[in-house]
Amino acid sequence: METRQLGNTDMHVSRLGLGLSEIGYRLTMEQADRASRVLNTALDGGINFLDTSACYDISEELIGRSVAHRRDEFFLATKFGHVSGDWQGADWTRDTLRHSIERSLKRLKTDRIDLLQMHSPGIDILKQGDAIEELQAAQQAGKVRYIGLSDDNEAAHWGVESGIFHTLQTSFNMVDQQAHTTGLLEKAQRAGMGVITKRPIANGAWGATASPSDYAKDYFARAEAMRAEAEIAALEIDRILLAMGFTFAHDAVDVAIIGTQNPAHVQANIEMVASTLPIDSQVVAALHARFAKIGQNWVQLR
Repeated sequence: METRQLGNTDMHVSRLGLGLSEIGYRLTMEQADRASRVLNTALDGGINFLDTSACYDISEELIGRSVAHRRDEFFLATKFGHVSGDWQGADWTRDTLRHSIERSLKRLKTDRIDLLQMHSPGIDILKQGDAIEELQAAQQAGKVRYIGLSDDNEAAHWGVESGIFHTLQTSFNMVDQQAHTTGLLEKAQRAGMGVITKRPIANGAWGATASPSDYAKDYFARAEAMRAEAEIAALEIDRILLAMGFTFAHDAVDVAIIGTQNPAHVQANIEMVASTLPIDSQVVAALHARFAKIGQNWVQLR
């Protein structure tokens, strides 16, 4: 699989990453074997970037149980900021942040986190500064190698312009193009930041007969609005290929993380990236034009 240097870090990551909220929220500990198949299928297929969060229910614990013995084969990214597990504190307090880091290390069964990201803090938390200080302290203590921001809209632009973070994770796909139209992706790239895109296939909303999930309902509404315009024959290809091809067509994107709890979907995504991409540049241009016509006022979805 193609790899890219993640910004100015020393991490060379697979362009297809694995998002691990799905296994955390949808599986139980009794289904740990299924989580293991998802994770090991990804690693065996060349994916070396795993992205999770302290608040993705049992995701970190399933990762630790399944692939801790393969720790040197992948880069491990997690997020912090919100109360998780049995912790009784409040979001974004110093005590909560410190607890979260220690809990993540324990659950992931590792002595280091390659990339620790602030998880959708918003502009006020960023400007307040305490969470950034805790992030930097964890890096200085050797618990974290690189620090990043996962956020959108105004907060994402602030994070890029601050010069503090090594990476930016932000929403970007065919129905959520503001990261491109506002110059966010390219600005992060110019700043030497690694660019990670979340929701890169719009939660599978394009071409679906109904919203794939409650979480995807806004993307489904956008997809339906874009598809309701005059037909563009070039867009009538496999809907997942179309969505994936659009995101990967943007050079500023280093890694796109796609989540699933189905090992067969992991394998299919790997094969698609390896054998079918890129898609026709005219198709990408058509999607840009369609978004510019009806979606220019749509904000990034968090």
